[in-house]
Amino acid sequence: MRKILVTGGLGFIGSHTVVELQNSGYEVVIIDDLSNTRREVLDGIEAITGNAPDFVELDLRDKNAVFNFFQGRHIDGVIHFAASKAVGESVEKPLLYYENNIGSLVYLLKAMLDNDVRSFIFSSSCTVYGQADELPITENAPVKKAESPYGNTKQIGEEILEDVTKAENLNVIALRYFNPIGAHESALIGELPLGIPQNLIPFVTQTAAGIREELSVFGDDYPTSDGTAVRDYIHVVDLAKAHISALERLLEGRNKSKMEFFNVGTGKGSSVLEVIKAFERVSGLDLRYRIVDRRAGDITAAFADTSIANRELGWKAELNLDDALRSAWKWQQKNK
Repeated sequence: MRKILVTGGLGFIGSHTVVELQNSGYEVVIIDDLSNTRREVLDGIEAITGNAPDFVELDLRDKNAVFNFFQGRHIDGVIHFAASKAVGESVEKPLLYYENNIGSLVYLLKAMLDNDVRSFIFSSSCTVYGQADELPITENAPVKKAESPYGNTKQIGEEILEDVTKAENLNVIALRYFNPIGAHESALIGELPLGIPQNLIPFVTQTAAGIREELSVFGDDYPTSDGTAVRDYIHVVDLAKAHISALERLLEGRNKSKMEFFNVGTGKGSSVLEVIKAFERVSGLDLRYRIVDRRAGDITAAFADTSIANRELGWKAELNLDDALRSAWKWQQKNK
């Protein structure tokens, strides 16, 4: 049984990917510093899969702790989620993002190479494209100057990995996510941000549940059909399955170069107001929201061309926006 290290494995995308890994027969060890999640997520993973993954509480900014972790462990591959990930927060706290997202990546790569771990999946983002010149966005779209420190850390992370693959025996797939939402159908794991949510959907569900007074819609003057920003919202379970396809590609040596990039989305863009109306439809509730000023670092529109991922990874998103919103609301209701 191959052992996979998942950093940030108790986070939103990480926990769903751990479930898919275990369901696919992999042994999993999780590293997480619990900065934006709870240890109880382990219970949800075990309840779904019937198997509790190994868990090590560790801050990847601690170089010695990272190196010590690899001592005496055989790891076949690494899926790296651990990072700070909110666009708005990154504008307010840029040094936190550079330290956490870049420093930890460097320490992790050094420890991997020292211990002969050669397969690496990087949690990247469509933010590397900035405001793309053409939609849908293909992997050939130029990487533009980042609109936020968060986006810049993803660009720098990709550049670091490209440099390392040229110098070392390391194979990397960078998955450029669009906007993950939803929860596992069991409602045993989902998106559970600590404090005020930085992403749209948990703010929607918390507002519907009465935890938040109202939802803020950041800007209604974008050049879109209804004036609100457009994003490609992908169900987190579909996204998790894309990681399994990417991992198998690396472990079976089917990658065509040492560094590959794939867009992971649905190929369909939805505006913020369209998401609100869809949530009201699937939940049967009226959502209280208010239009406020645009948020620093946000772009107008982004949605993916996923044809390369569909062809090369043999993967395709199967769930739609309503599926994702329905599962997110079920998760919220269970966790009031």
